[in-house]
Amino acid sequence: MAMVAVVLAAGCDSAPPVPVLHMSGIMERPCTGQVAAEPPHPAHGVEFIPGSSVLTSEDSGSCAASAVAVSHRWLAGGTVPGTSPAERDLSERALLDLRLSVLPDGAVVAGYYANWWYTWPRDSSWVAAALSYTGHGDMALRILRFLQRMQPASGIWAARYHPDGSGPVSDGRPAQLDSDGWVPWAVWCWARAQRLVPGSPAWQALTGVWPMVVRAADAAARSLSADGLPGPAQDYWEHGQDVTLGTAAPLLAGLRAAADLAGELGAAVASPGTVPAPSDLRARQRRWLAAATRLTTAIRTQFGSTGYHRGPDAGSGADTAVTFLGPPLGSADPAVSRAAQKAQHVLAVPNGGLRPGEAWSGASGVAWTPETALFALFDAGTGQRADAERLVAWLMAHRTTLGELPEQVSPSGQPISVAPLAWTDAIVLLTLLADTHPIPTP
Repeated sequence: MAMVAVVLAAGCDSAPPVPVLHMSGIMERPCTGQVAAEPPHPAHGVEFIPGSSVLTSEDSGSCAASAVAVSHRWLAGGTVPGTSPAERDLSERALLDLRLSVLPDGAVVAGYYANWWYTWPRDSSWVAAALSYTGHGDMALRILRFLQRMQPASGIWAARYHPDGSGPVSDGRPAQLDSDGWVPWAVWCWARAQRLVPGSPAWQALTGVWPMVVRAADAAARSLSADGLPGPAQDYWEHGQDVTLGTAAPLLAGLRAAADLAGELGAAVASPGTVPAPSDLRARQRRWLAAATRLTTAIRTQFGSTGYHRGPDAGSGADTAVTFLGPPLGSADPAVSRAAQKAQHVLAVPNGGLRPGEAWSGASGVAWTPETALFALFDAGTGQRADAERLVAWLMAHRTTLGELPEQVSPSGQPISVAPLAWTDAIVLLTLLADTHPIPTP
């Protein structure tokens, strides 16, 4: 996500300007397979050929027919969630967007424009989870393997990476610790969606990415201070370095996911000389569960006492990160559910969407689609179906003319920034899945 640009702009005396719409969507050129961004206002009558990423303006000859057929087969190979034609249309477009956003090397392009043309481990993890549960496990595994190649020896990923796999973006941003929660959770989601039979290709793939999980979970456990919370770090706001729920909650999900995977691997692999060794798995499981228990207590004590605000102090205000304590990342208790309900009310902007947090200093009245979708996902996972459907309907009503979900929505209700945003697509897909059946939680 390129959210940092908006936050940093708030340092001036005047309010940050409302962004413009840079693009209306992404399309596939049928004869070359090249992905291109469409201008903010495409020509009248131009739309996608149903079930594809090919525009009607590109519909010429056998190339277009072949590209459309490939899209149809890819969609048919998985699940298109939704309980109504409108929801299925939304899911179909989100899936097709993700198909184009995942490059052959597994890098996930956050958005096909300027400062969004990078790979964030956070966004990538959510995309991998969504593709896993919609039946596109091979593509999800490609994402995980890209993240493994990018992970440094410390186990802590940089904020973002070049999609060509050449390494992290050198822009002065610190490493973002929350990825050490997101990535193990994404691996766990992928594993849950597979048939993990010892010796099978899926099993071998899991053991292949296991060292990445180990490094991430160990880094997460080491990050906990004496009070049980991780130290100051940069979270999904990508601004400053503080002790926030936006870091603590993902790390908790990641530690639980890693411990659960260790237990599953250990239970199935009992013979000496296997990799990973059963004794090593049991030791790691105990260590990560102990760290998760400490973190759980610290979150409940320090964040819970203030209503699960952004920081441990009450003055930090409500934050979308409260949703990270609920499904599909964990089982929300009544106190978390009440806090999420209150935060959703507090963070609503007049156009009907939600902003990231009370302390958010972006342009006034602008709604962010990832945050709006995160509350929809929380509501769907906690049985608040009507609330989830209301937020999904709002997202559907604020797409571009090509039907793409933008990153932001202006005070007047117009899509702005980039469209589509891979993170939003992934969250929406998980929300529509959760609306019909529970998504597993670590």
